[in-house]
Formats: sequence, structure tokens, C-alpha cells
Amino acid sequence: MEVIIKNNQEQACKLGAKIVARFMRKKTKMVLGLATGSTPLPIYKELIRMHREEGLSFSQTVTFNLDEYVGLPPGHPGSYRTYMEDNLFRHVDIATCATHLPNGNADDIPTACAEYERSIQTAGGIDLQILGLGGDGHLAFNEPSSSLRSRTRLKTLTTETRKANAAVFGKAEKVPMHVITMGLETIMAARCCLLFAFGRGKADATQKMIEGPVSASCPASILQFHEQAVVIIDEDAASQLINHEYYREVYSEKPDWQKWE
Repeated sequence: MEVIIKNNQEQACKLGAKIVARFMRKKTKMVLGLATGSTPLPIYKELIRMHREEGLSFSQTVTFNLDEYVGLPPGHPGSYRTYMEDNLFRHVDIATCATHLPNGNADDIPTACAEYERSIQTAGGIDLQILGLGGDGHLAFNEPSSSLRSRTRLKTLTTETRKANAAVFGKAEKVPMHVITMGLETIMAARCCLLFAFGRGKADATQKMIEGPVSASCPASILQFHEQAVVIIDEDAASQLINHEYYREVYSEKPDWQKWE
């Protein structure tokens, strides 16, 4: 696991967008895993700027989102399809047919989950998966106690998660109870995982993810086993790390060809 500590969220997000752009420019047909929520918004904003001002093209990019709510009608403002359209897709040159989210309105949810897994494999697997970190250590909607070998499936949201996602819905009671989410093993199959965490509210989960034992009680800790997991955090999220200065030193002393900047 590579840990990169930046001074603030803005610096972290600009570096993250630069890494995404590097992957996209390196591979003609890039398969990109996408996240939702507040964490990736500045990254998507920077990617849009790079598209408009630096010629970054999404025309050969295929995307797969981590998750989607179950039962929301098409176009619902709380759906992750709407989120992605508003915050990335309609601002860049990506084909709608190249963008994939789990089907939360499927009549047969287990079959839809299996089909989503097959779609990822048919596309060649995810090259780069963008991730955010939940305050309790969850990845996507893999809450604590989720199987470390899980694949795309139906999950029931906790009360705390529904509260955290209530803004678009007005109140927690209106947040759907169920979602379809990529599983932890699905995420781990990505060739590179790029995780972001910002703010003191994520400090405890960040410390457990990086320095704690690998455990289902902190699902994100599974990334310790990933061959190429890059964790980009700000100083607030890094505030509880025992080896804080070590991570700073290791990154600063890398040869230039190993750095992302």
C-alpha cells in the first residue's frame, strides 16, 4: 500500500485527477471504476477541466460504478446514475453505452448482480478503481462485517449510512434501504485501487485501514493485500497515523520515475 499525504484536500484531489489522466492516456481503451459521494467530486471537477483545457478524452473509456440504490425510478435525483450524469458524464466526451451502473430496478436482483460481474470481465477487468473511505471503514457499501471474498450483491444499509446519505433525499427515512454494490473481492480484482480520505472524521478509519489488522470490521483494510493500492489523504485524515512521518519521508525520497507528480 502506497500512502501519500498531501497538505490539504485540494492538493490531494489534483494529484488524484493527474493519476487518473495518466492511466487514461497510457491505455487506449481504459476501464475505469467510479465512486460517488462527496469525496470524488473535486476529482471529477478537475477531470472535466482537464478535458476542456488539456484535451483529456473519455471517448475510449469504459466505466463501471461501485453501486446503485435499489428501487429508485429512472432519473431520480438521488440515484447514482443522476449523480454521475450531473458531475461527470454529460461534461465529457464519453458514450452513454460505455457507462455502467448496477441495475437497481431489475426484477431479479441476484441475476442482475451476476450480469454486472460478467460485464466487468467482458470489458477486460477494471484498470483503475476510484474509492472513497467510509467513516466506519466501509468500501462502496460493504459495511463492517462484510465478507472479504464478496462479489456484487444486494446489501442492506445501516441507519448511520442512510443518515450520511440523506442530503439528496431530504431525510434519512427516504433513503432506500437496499443497494447493489460491488463486493470487496470485485474491488480487489481491479489492477490499481486509488483511495481518497479527507478530514478528521475519517482519521480513525484511515488509521485502521492502513495500520490496523486486516479485518472485516474495517473492510477497507483488505487493501493492505492489494498489489497496487494508492491511498491519498490530507493532513486531517492522516492525523492518527502512528507512522505519519515515515509515510511522508518514503514518498518524498522516491526517485522521480516512481512518483506520480
